[in-house]
Amino acid sequence: MTSPLVVETKELTKIYHGQVAVDKVSFTVTEGEIFGLLGPNGAGKTTIILMLLGLTEPSGGEARVFGIDPTRDSIKVKGLIGYMPENMGFYNDLNAIQTLRFVADLNNIPPKEAEQRIENALRTVGLEGEEKKKVGAYSRGMRQRLGLAELLVKKPKLAFLDEPTLGLDPDATNNMIELIETLAKQEGMTVILSSHYLEMVQKLCHRVGIMIKGKMVALGTLEELATEKFGMGDEEYTLEDIYMKYFREA
Repeated sequence: MTSPLVVETKELTKIYHGQVAVDKVSFTVTEGEIFGLLGPNGAGKTTIILMLLGLTEPSGGEARVFGIDPTRDSIKVKGLIGYMPENMGFYNDLNAIQTLRFVADLNNIPPKEAEQRIENALRTVGLEGEEKKKVGAYSRGMRQRLGLAELLVKKPKLAFLDEPTLGLDPDATNNMIELIETLAKQEGMTVILSSHYLEMVQKLCHRVGIMIKGKMVALGTLEELATEKFGMGDEEYTLEDIYMKYFREA
């Protein structure tokens, strides 16, 4: 049985001041999938995410999130999704509990339920014992974990994670990978992950789309992409091997 579509784009295009940032990109993401968007800086990954969030309007093509046009009904889409940008923004004078209560209030979560969600989220992301410290005193890794805690409190059906491990040390990176797995498996979220960190994408993602100069030059499972480029399955090649092959040929 085919899983329901969560995201669908058809020739999605974005042009800024005459420059093509996203060039006729078509792909789908199904329910429960972890989908990886790969590509160098300026490839168009974040622009695609912003269009799916309804934060910028396409210049052409179509996008649907849970069957909804995010440009025409962005409020409805925002109620179903969560977004963790590359640089998390918080009120530095609030602590973690106050931050998550604010998120719960914005999403109309009843107070009693919100407190339970907040407690569970802080425990899951490993911020117990740090929850009363001002967020302004948090390390980057702690801020990233707090960003995931926001998603756990909101419980969106779809989560966008834009470079969630950027600037983290190896231990913090491994912790983040485990937390993302928790989002997908235990919470049942569909995840779209944009990252330069190919090892993480290889570990987490069911399928990947490789973006270069605004175009999606490859789309599929690791095995499918390895077979397409090298004539054999993924047991012989890493995602880095595959990515560099597409990058050099683009």
